[in-house]
Amino acid sequence: MADAKYDVLGIGNALFDVLVRTDEAFLARHGMTKGSMSLIDEARAAAIYKDMGPATEVSGGSAANTIVGIGSLGARAAYVGKVKDDQIGNLYMHDIRAAGVAFNTPAAKDGPATGCSYILVTGDGERTMNTYLGAAQDLSPADIDPAEIASAGIVYLEGYLWDPKNAKDAFVKAAKIAHDAKRKVALTLSDSFCVDRYRDEFLALMRNGTVDIVFANESELHSLYMSSDFDTALKQLRNDVKLGVVTRSEKGCVVVSPDDAVAAPASPVAQVVDTTGAGDLFAAGFLFGLARELPYKQCGELGALAAAEVIQHIGARPQVSLKELAQQRGLTV
Repeated sequence: MADAKYDVLGIGNALFDVLVRTDEAFLARHGMTKGSMSLIDEARAAAIYKDMGPATEVSGGSAANTIVGIGSLGARAAYVGKVKDDQIGNLYMHDIRAAGVAFNTPAAKDGPATGCSYILVTGDGERTMNTYLGAAQDLSPADIDPAEIASAGIVYLEGYLWDPKNAKDAFVKAAKIAHDAKRKVALTLSDSFCVDRYRDEFLALMRNGTVDIVFANESELHSLYMSSDFDTALKQLRNDVKLGVVTRSEKGCVVVSPDDAVAAPASPVAQVVDTTGAGDLFAAGFLFGLARELPYKQCGELGALAAAEVIQHIGARPQVSLKELAQQRGLTV
């Protein structure tokens, strides 16, 4: 097997994040389910944006946040996602490349505008997302460069990719290329509502070996197996995938494989400001550890560190060097 050019390559919906602090009355007024991710059309996006207060705007998307976090830890990272050749799309490309991430997906010349996610953060730090996929939904198998995929040690896919049909096909193509090159494929379940939509298909991806590693939080795990009992659901996950990683907020995480189970603690947090990107950054730390072949417990500790950093401020991107932060805490990077 050839040496990897990238430690991790992520494929996801390239979305420009528009984040704003709000209250539950705003959510009720717009008929939003707190803590969910809803797909919206351009007209609803415009209505929400018009009613929002002053916002923080930054390039985002679940897998992109993870990949930027991996880069912040000092790994070689790449990203595949679709934007349009418009003002926001050009800003997106500059932003992710400035974070040290290789991003070579050609921008669309026509079609819908660059996608945006309107993220409402309530006083308790919970985020409610309304996503206009725009150009992101036009990611297709043609955007998957076999040489680039095969050159990544781990290929990381977000569950949200299962919403657009073309992206779903790109996902499957990338997984096959990665496995043919003897690489690992990881999937994040993304959102319990996403799991509700695609439960059977996600389980099939796990059971037929399309994915090797699955990331989930507790609510996603319960949704996946339609079980309210954590231990029962965890046992099923253990039987369905080579490696399962389940985050449990302040309880830390549990890492399971067919022959082992390891727990890692959460990192202390002074104040939860915004949970946007918590799972994304946890995955960044964990995947970095995997790429460095660290023990699972250390991978979990790196994930917890990255997640703790991002939930203490607005936005889903680290505001300090995660590598330096990990070194200060005595973690291996």
